[in-house]
Amino acid sequence: MEHQPKPPSPFISRRRSLIKTSAEIVSEARRSLRVPHTQRPFTPGDGQRQLFGGTSIRACHENRPPSTFSLSSQNFYAPDSRPGSGTRLSPLDHPKLPNLCSGEDPIKAIPRPPTVPMAEKKGLMGARGRLLRAGSLTLLPPVERNTHEKKSPRGHICEGHTEVCGSKQGPRRTASESHIDPPGVDSGVGPTTGRRTGDNTSTDEEEAIWNSAVAPLLLQLEAAGAAEQSVEVTCGVCDNVLDSLAKANLLGRKCKRRSSLLRTLFRFIDLDSAKLNLHVAKLCLALSVSGNNLLNICKLVFKISRSESNDRFFQDSSIIDSLLAVLLSEDASTSGEALVYVVGALKFISGNKAILRLLLDKKIFSVAQKLLRSLSQLQEEHLTIAGHILVQLTVLLRNLADQPESRPLFVSHTILPELCQVLRRHRQDQDVCTNVSRIFSKLSSYTECRLSLAQTPGCYQLFLELLSKHLQKKDLVVRILFTLGNLASKSHEARLQMFQCEGCVDTLLRLYDSNQRRPTVQGGEDVLVKLVCLLANMCIHPDVGPELGSNVTCVQLLIETLELLSVQENKELLVNVAVTINNLSFYLDKSAVLQQRLLTVCRLMLKLMLSSDMDAVLEATRVFGNLTNEKAARDFIMQNKVHRFLVTLLDSKSPEVCYSASGVLINLALDPPSRVGLAQEGAASKLVDCLKDFGAGDWQLSGRVCQALWNLIGCGCSVMLLQREEKESLLDILSFYCDKQNMAGDEADWHLACWELDFLPVAHKLLQTLQPEH
Repeated sequence: MEHQPKPPSPFISRRRSLIKTSAEIVSEARRSLRVPHTQRPFTPGDGQRQLFGGTSIRACHENRPPSTFSLSSQNFYAPDSRPGSGTRLSPLDHPKLPNLCSGEDPIKAIPRPPTVPMAEKKGLMGARGRLLRAGSLTLLPPVERNTHEKKSPRGHICEGHTEVCGSKQGPRRTASESHIDPPGVDSGVGPTTGRRTGDNTSTDEEEAIWNSAVAPLLLQLEAAGAAEQSVEVTCGVCDNVLDSLAKANLLGRKCKRRSSLLRTLFRFIDLDSAKLNLHVAKLCLALSVSGNNLLNICKLVFKISRSESNDRFFQDSSIIDSLLAVLLSEDASTSGEALVYVVGALKFISGNKAILRLLLDKKIFSVAQKLLRSLSQLQEEHLTIAGHILVQLTVLLRNLADQPESRPLFVSHTILPELCQVLRRHRQDQDVCTNVSRIFSKLSSYTECRLSLAQTPGCYQLFLELLSKHLQKKDLVVRILFTLGNLASKSHEARLQMFQCEGCVDTLLRLYDSNQRRPTVQGGEDVLVKLVCLLANMCIHPDVGPELGSNVTCVQLLIETLELLSVQENKELLVNVAVTINNLSFYLDKSAVLQQRLLTVCRLMLKLMLSSDMDAVLEATRVFGNLTNEKAARDFIMQNKVHRFLVTLLDSKSPEVCYSASGVLINLALDPPSRVGLAQEGAASKLVDCLKDFGAGDWQLSGRVCQALWNLIGCGCSVMLLQREEKESLLDILSFYCDKQNMAGDEADWHLACWELDFLPVAHKLLQTLQPEH
């Protein structure tokens, strides 16, 4: 509601009810109540790319997933790759052996395996030897041969030992020698007629696609593995296999020869090529490996992601799509450890700015939202593994928070309320709480994110409970305090809701006292900086300020900080303390503790003014602007010659400093003896210079300077305080400024309001005093 202009008062004017505009918001820094600013806490990066950092509470726990491990093809198992039904192949009929009792030579009667030439045996002992074991896909029979060998003597081979008419055991052939699979393992090597029994039955169409499109590629795959410099070729073949299976709709667990393909892929892991292993992992994930194989594939990807030099392979491959698909499809209650390594890998590579933007393009926020919700629904017995996953996920989100284009996505995907739910459920987990607090400390500096967080029910009470629970966890406490300070910096509603939370003031003051008693503890000063900033913002509210101002403990702690510390070593903290005292002194009355400790506060403000730091000087001047409403404070200033310093500040090139100094001079000039001291220091002349230098672009400053001049030369005082040239200059300035036509600027409405309320009335009075006939 607008107020009518009141007669000019010699006292410092309180806040006026002007229409809020952008220019007024910018000028809010000059008002009596101050919003302090502090730097966001620094978060060091994890240069070593560990699953859990060295400061993690999990660092020494034996039951956590390890960051380092060794993997080889021996860690993978083909039985995992059976079709989804879990049905084994029916065992072969027991072979019918020849009647050896008839006198026939038993050795000649049993077929023998073909002899392998020595040259071929030597070839198998090289780099490729480990790839060509039983079930090798290079042993697939040619397509044209399969159509003519339906009557082959395959059924005449038996497994195991066989007693024949009490004579010696006959020779035994292995599965690789006879092209026969061991019972229960679908190696995909056998007749290709498309006629099998049970759930493993392949269709004729699938057999045709396999033999025409996939099998030749698999032959290329193993052939490429024999060469030492075949990574590029092998990666290309892997991609071609994947494309062929996709076109034939044979991905997942649909392919009946899936186990044979997986066995071949697993053996490539021994070649220890990061690029090839990512292609292998992508193909294995497309084939829906599960259980131990899924875990080891995820470990493999995680191991590769630990080296920053491998980031380019993730950027150039579609493996990220496969990892995101795992997060969407797998259940944390059954595949929790695998998810830890998937999110851990994404966490590492998100440190790369190019990959970070790639993750945004791939809708990482949708995946994160679904994962957060699924983890929140896990039963209590899975809380530990959920915590491990969340440690990785929250670091990934923290990296995303650095990107300007990602901040609206935190809001649109309701990530901030989801993270508050994470804090409620994992409030005992310092790692999770610290990571979430880092996200909030980053995002709460931005309006849309701050509003989203402020609208989350119960967030203030939640933050205060975390402060109370983790008082000694400095990095967590600092970030929560910084977030609360940001929430209270712009919102009256947030200030009041925060103050009304159960135990709010007690928690904050207990935290203040514990850190002030141990100032040398690492992180203690940073806690105090953020805490005092929060108090300063909270007491801007007209219901909160008087309450805190009457709190003896609160005021005493602020005074102790000023007494114990020096500006040179603790500048930011002491400046924030001065801002808080300034805001509390705005509500100065008989019940305020500051009223009772007035001279002590004046003495401490003088300590700041005598420092060489202009920020400290400026804040101390603002405090004096409120305190000098009391005569005891005005007398203190004159007795201690502080007025000389205030007059000198008018020579400052800073409008902020001139504005604050003028406010104190307005109050000092109320007392006739003080006017004499100010006149002797040339205050009137310096005020005219200040009006000339800054008045045209700052109507609030002009009004403040005119009030000071009025108190010095207009209240029945002699205008002889000004030289003739100064008087003429002041008349010209006032005449020009009083002409509405001369007002200009983008914020014309705001200028007009300030001009009419702050400047025009007192300017007209000065003109009448200086030139009655005007």
